[in-house]
Amino acid sequence: MTDDLGYLRESASQTAGPFVHIGLAPGAAGFDIYQRELGQDIAGPNAAGERIRVEGLVIDGTGSPVKDVMLEVWQANAAGHYAHPEGGGTVEEGFRGWGRVITDFDTGAWAFDTIKPGPIGEGHAPHLHLWIVARGINIGLNTRMYFSDDSVAHATDPVLNLIEWESRRPTLIATRSKGQGPAVYRFDIRLQGEGETVFFDI
Repeated sequence: MTDDLGYLRESASQTAGPFVHIGLAPGAAGFDIYQRELGQDIAGPNAAGERIRVEGLVIDGTGSPVKDVMLEVWQANAAGHYAHPEGGGTVEEGFRGWGRVITDFDTGAWAFDTIKPGPIGEGHAPHLHLWIVARGINIGLNTRMYFSDDSVAHATDPVLNLIEWESRRPTLIATRSKGQGPAVYRFDIRLQGEGETVFFDI
């Protein structure tokens, strides 16, 4: 559609809406469509490295958990290589380096199991890439998650050092705890307000 001057009008924007889970994570929404849900197996059984669990909440500006979020994760393997022809090296058979989870509809909690990635390229500390979409978010949000036990590597990470306010850098760092099973890293994502997570315009 054009205006009186012949220019194309901008299309109306729309949030992800209530059907994002049905289309992108149908099993979690109660629809038995696929033999194997897309995006649940990130590392595969043959990946080297430390097995870990990552968990957290997505929190809105009022401090409440958001309960209809989908998160995608991309990561390198323990040697710092991505499962991509230009990833800088080879990865183990079955290592996808990509996954997708949604938050629990009752609690807002999310979690996934994977392996801890290694340092990547020129000085990049081990990290995960996260992409967040939900009802009310017009454009997906991109961020990184670093690991609390890699503080020495953080000092030279070129992306962390782009963040001018040092007080905001901790919003990208997950805290480690050790239980009976794999190490658990806690990473809460705050969309607004005090302690808002750093998001990247990419």
